[in-house]
Amino acid sequence: MGSIFTVSILQSALELGCIYALVALALFISFTILNIADLSTDGCFTLGCAVCAMVTMAGHPVLGLLAAAAAGICSGFVTAFLQTRMGVESILAGIIVNTGLYTINIAVMGFASNVNLFSCNTIFTIAREKLGGTWYKLAVILIIVLVIGALVALFLNTKLGLSIRATGDNVDMVRASSINPAFTITVGLCVANALTGLSGGILAQYQRSCDINLGTGMVTIALASLIIGETLIGKGSMFKRIIGVILGSCLYRFIVAVALRLNVPAESLKLVSAVIVAVAIAFPYLKKKAIFEKNKRKIMAERRKTASGREEK
Repeated sequence: MGSIFTVSILQSALELGCIYALVALALFISFTILNIADLSTDGCFTLGCAVCAMVTMAGHPVLGLLAAAAAGICSGFVTAFLQTRMGVESILAGIIVNTGLYTINIAVMGFASNVNLFSCNTIFTIAREKLGGTWYKLAVILIIVLVIGALVALFLNTKLGLSIRATGDNVDMVRASSINPAFTITVGLCVANALTGLSGGILAQYQRSCDINLGTGMVTIALASLIIGETLIGKGSMFKRIIGVILGSCLYRFIVAVALRLNVPAESLKLVSAVIVAVAIAFPYLKKKAIFEKNKRKIMAERRKTASGREEK
């Protein structure tokens, strides 16, 4: 058992968890706040990864991350445009954009299925020279994620952010308040997809490669992280909920790392992810049901005790 929980596993889980936490934050904005199921996440993640990889190959690793976020904004804008201006349902809009992004992604990569960055400088090689040690990757990723998380929390508490939150709660009320819901939806999806693209860009530099199928199943991973975080932290302030999303992402990666350590075949990893998502989604309901049954038994016991007391009298 001791060999399962090693420092290297914990370090890897924290690093990947923080990277994927940005995608979970994106889903937090689109799914939880705006109540929109954005299925373009997989393609947008790969787009950010591809754009960052190509810019990094040109010798600009920091600019590559900014370019990845900008590419995500473009993807989010197209998805929002289809929804708000073309009357396409949110799920269908995400599927359409995700399908189109496959060709765009492979074109960005020079019509190659993968690109490697082993001979290129990245933000992590720069950090290794500055910081040294073995935890420099986690330090860089953690700083980025915490800064982004704080900025998202601050943004969602601004006037525009509150309008976006209100749009997800009640579109008709927002429209009656002379706020254009098409604008708030567009801004929300652009911000969400910027985070997704940035996450893909960081992963490209982290693993020093980019693959056309890298984003497959990213919605599942982000959804699992989001639900685990909400289950752990629950409701509260925006800062608290965002911290919960980050912790949920790290915990998810830790569960996956332990599963791999237990010699679960790599081919079964998608099944493991699906099981984790199912358990995470069902847990709040099962917990509520268990509390209800416990209270029910307690009330019934008190009633029986009261009835028996009356019979004795």
